[in-house]
Amino acid sequence: MGLFRTVETPPLPENSLLWTLHAPGDFIDGYRVQAPYTPRRAAEIALRFPAWVGLLLRLRGLLLSPFGLKSQDTGGDSIAIFPVVHESTQELVLGFDDRHLDFRISLFARDGYIHNATWVRRHNRFGRMYLAAVMPFHILITRQMLARLHRHAERHAPRAGA
Repeated sequence: MGLFRTVETPPLPENSLLWTLHAPGDFIDGYRVQAPYTPRRAAEIALRFPAWVGLLLRLRGLLLSPFGLKSQDTGGDSIAIFPVVHESTQELVLGFDDRHLDFRISLFARDGYIHNATWVRRHNRFGRMYLAAVMPFHILITRQMLARLHRHAERHAPRAGA
């Protein structure tokens, strides 16, 4: 995948808050790109979704709101539609709990890289079906947002001799 060649798939750093939530059977993934940002700045850049992702999120909200699915943040500190649940100099964690599943998104800064991971705990059959249905979109959107973050970092890097 040339488009995503800058996106690597190492494990999330062991001192991420997500590992304190993780239990057997939970989903967790991990990606990273070179980008010299704070976790909050990385989230602000990476979570500027293209229009097609916004349409998918609105469609998701319309289709699933009758089932009690939360579709967006309801106030407080948030980035895109995701509430901030933890912030330190090294890590920003976004997400919320719902009836069908709980999820968190981590942006973790280390050694000039931004690591990104999503943790999900499914509570019932609907949560398992939902995660299976959105997984192809999750992978595509996550890789795309990290590639966009890396391109942003390259465009805004100080030039040698400038």
